[in-house]
Amino acid sequence: MEKEYFYNSQRGGNFKVTIGKVAEQTNGECLITKGETVLLVTAVGSDKPREGVDFFPLTCDYQEKLYAVGKIPGGFLRREGKASDEATLISRQLDRPLRPLFPENFRNDVQVISTPFSVDEDNQPDTLSTIGAAIALGISDIPFNGPVASVSVGLVNGELIVNPNQKQREESELDLTVSGTLKGINMVESGANVLSEEKMLEAIMLAHEEIKSICSFIQTIIDDIGKDKMDFDHDPINNILREKVENEYRDRVKSAIKTTDKTERGDDISKIEEEAMEKFSEEFPESENDIKTIIDNIEGQEVRKMISIDKERADGRKLDEIRPLSAEVGLLPRTHGSGLFKRGQTQVMSIATLGSPSDEQIIDGMNKEEITKRYYHQYNFPPFSVGDIRPLRGPGRREIGHGRLAERALIPVLPTKEEFPYTIRVVSEVLSSNGSSSQASICGSTLALMDAGVPIKKPVAGIAMGLIMEGDNYSVLTDIQGLEDHLGDMDFKVAGTEDGITALQMDIKIDQITEEILKIALEQAKKARLQILEVLKSAIDKPREEISKYAPKIFSTDIPEDKVRDVIGSGGKTINRIIEETGVKIETEDNGHITVTALDTESGKKAIKLIEAIAMDVKAGQIYDGKVSRIVNFGAFVEIAVGKEGLLHISQISNKRIGKVEDVLSVGDEIKVIVTEVDKQGRINLSHKELLKKEEKIED
Repeated sequence: MEKEYFYNSQRGGNFKVTIGKVAEQTNGECLITKGETVLLVTAVGSDKPREGVDFFPLTCDYQEKLYAVGKIPGGFLRREGKASDEATLISRQLDRPLRPLFPENFRNDVQVISTPFSVDEDNQPDTLSTIGAAIALGISDIPFNGPVASVSVGLVNGELIVNPNQKQREESELDLTVSGTLKGINMVESGANVLSEEKMLEAIMLAHEEIKSICSFIQTIIDDIGKDKMDFDHDPINNILREKVENEYRDRVKSAIKTTDKTERGDDISKIEEEAMEKFSEEFPESENDIKTIIDNIEGQEVRKMISIDKERADGRKLDEIRPLSAEVGLLPRTHGSGLFKRGQTQVMSIATLGSPSDEQIIDGMNKEEITKRYYHQYNFPPFSVGDIRPLRGPGRREIGHGRLAERALIPVLPTKEEFPYTIRVVSEVLSSNGSSSQASICGSTLALMDAGVPIKKPVAGIAMGLIMEGDNYSVLTDIQGLEDHLGDMDFKVAGTEDGITALQMDIKIDQITEEILKIALEQAKKARLQILEVLKSAIDKPREEISKYAPKIFSTDIPEDKVRDVIGSGGKTINRIIEETGVKIETEDNGHITVTALDTESGKKAIKLIEAIAMDVKAGQIYDGKVSRIVNFGAFVEIAVGKEGLLHISQISNKRIGKVEDVLSVGDEIKVIVTEVDKQGRINLSHKELLKKEEKIED
């Protein structure tokens, strides 16, 4: 039975939810319509748990459909293929607030798919996907502790705006997405133009006000048509086995978790697991996974108790203490810029490469116009960084997400295209990881950019905050390591300059966190960020004044718009001649801006000189260094600019009588000439003789 529900909000805009119209074989579905954006979100769950897994097999997918914006996909196949980075990021953004709201020990496969059928520029499908997923899961028989909702917040002329439209997003100093429940926040993703902690917190809490309103609306739908939830085994582990393993090995696990070195600690825990499996194999056959789960639970319980109640960390640090830091630059001689940053056992090498404007990244996605990026950051997480062995594949969701976070963190401090016309690519290679490699990549990239001579406004550093909460006791942790991330309740990444925040990302494993915890985390993150910035400055305190000798040299000039076609020439003949003669790359714009990329300064300046000569209107009295292009009976034609010739009559070659032109000139000879006349038909007359007369007068 088809039903419609309407949400009305002066703060965040209105939308309509239609249920029962399509996708009837799913566990739950909804069509959500806002403006001209129409989105189908479906939820499907398996009847039985997946065998042999110790995790919740949730899959969240956002599918870009270019027909939704009236575009035909490029490429030979002319159909959507591999998910774009933007679609991957929306899929991650959909997964992160949903995952912590499923019950513990639920092991049935669940897939949430968001399909945009129609998209307008003012109503983006990212936050609507989360709202639609909460509705689809909420009305289904899949166990889910929602509802949850998501909104975006912008900052235009000092005013915070919930769900800004396209024009407002373009002008905004803030790009913030917040997800949460009626009780609190459970996901944050943000890029900002150096925003204070206080303003960021205000924006997050404003978002939560709208989130609470949407969640209340979703709950009315669930109350009206929601199905009964399916049953599942909340605790499949044998209680007798659990009690025996806990009694036998709890003390040894407590001792092992206080080992500072990550690898050594992991080895100690693995030995305990192997011993327990061997000890109980006869009494409890085929219980290997259960024993591993019990040991993991003991480890989690002890770590959480130690931090939240005893206020002790596994490696002995204070709650707000950062691990040892180090920073270096200029390690790689042939790259344009490099930086190595280390925090504890997390180490990242970032490499900066400078390219021409033609190296900009082209994004063909669900945008009305093609988008190009002149700065892009890419993050790689090889298996050796955590001592693993696995096949090398293309970047996964996590790598794409971490790369984009680092990219957003550095964009606010980059120079404008007019100040620094290079395309900039930074690649962060994680060499060793024990917590927050994404924030280490931000620090390494700051070093690499300054080493490359990119005139960034200020250095940027990042830090990851954590949270352990047991009942009313909680501890906010600065610089979480892998153990604290794995067993903790929050991963809160904050990046910025000494003046404010440039990027922020938060994921939690509990239902929500409060404003008080967010405030403490932001305050501790600022303190840590300032400390890290001092270490970065000790390695390199400002961008190098000159770029690498191996980096391309870029020159530019502006010519009249109507001269661009002269520079290009018929079929590109003129511009190709300049390229062949100088070995440069030339890029033209319709507004007359010409960019030349050269391997050396001399060839770049030569190309600019040739271009400017073509663009210049030839007038009587102008002097040129010309080249003889052809010889005729009555004189020689001299090329004074690429593709532009004038006649040097035989009588104007010398102040002496000449019998034949060939007696004094040959094709290819260089000769200085002055323009004596440009007739009404645009024909140019030249003279070398006039210059000789002037020289004689000077000598007299």
